[in-house]
Amino acid sequence: MLIIMKKSAAESELVHVKEFLIDRDFDIHQSTGANRTIIGVIGDTEKLDNDEVAGMPGVLQVIRIAKEE
Repeated sequence: MLIIMKKSAAESELVHVKEFLIDRDFDIHQSTGANRTIIGVIGDTEKLDNDEVAGMPGVLQVIRIAKEE
């Protein structure tokens, strides 16, 4: 799963999203560019609700990566 943060997202919003994921035992990888921050979520993301994550302050988009069959 990829979580793309809004360009205008505050640092506190980014921290909140990361803590939310870490508290649920996911590993994360943050990539910060000039215009966007992307959080790669590693683990069984099937148990994460896309709408819940997408509704968090500062989140622009949630992209679920399909499992290999």
